Amino acid sequence: MVQPMPATSSASFSFRGAFAERAKKELAKYPEGRKQSAVLALLDLAQRQNGKTNCVTDAAMATVASMLDMPRMRLEEIASFYTMIHRKPVGKYHLQCCMTTPCMLRGSDDLLPLIEKTLGIRNTETSPDGRFTLSKVECLGACANAPVVQINDDLYEDLTRDDMETLLAQLKKGDLTKNMPKAGSQRGRRGAEPQG
Repeated sequence: MVQPMPATSSASFSFRGAFAERAKKELAKYPEGRKQSAVLALLDLAQRQNGKTNCVTDAAMATVASMLDMPRMRLEEIASFYTMIHRKPVGKYHLQCCMTTPCMLRGSDDLLPLIEKTLGIRNTETSPDGRFTLSKVECLGACANAPVVQINDDLYEDLTRDDMETLLAQLKKGDLTKNMPKAGSQRGRRGAEPQG
């Protein structure tokens, strides 16, 4: 059975290069006394800088807490509440399958077993090669275009089994530039316009 990857920890963390510049810009958006409002932006930047495991390490948590003059426990509460912040490593491709009622009514309960079978992992697991992590989630906010699967930062909407098989085949090949279907509705709808 595939096990979730363990949490990572490194001795120290600091924002570097473009991430440091972006962190400064995020902090500059808020007046003195309101810097803590940048917490999600800084956690996201820390996670993106740690592209190897795509998670926020203990050292990064300590750095962000210090930058924002915020108790570490408050940061843990925030990081554990928002599903886009990962405290444990996730794969290069994080697939989040929406299981809320609109998606289930339109077929997500067929998509999840397909993903599990194709990738050989179950909910919360990461493939042995570290490429794929699967998460069942509640509401990705695109109910009008259900069913929806989010892959990293992109939503794939109006999915059928065939669409999902195509997405998974391209992800497994690593061919994301030429043949990967465009994010958004797979039926050509724009926004939440009616089908047809």
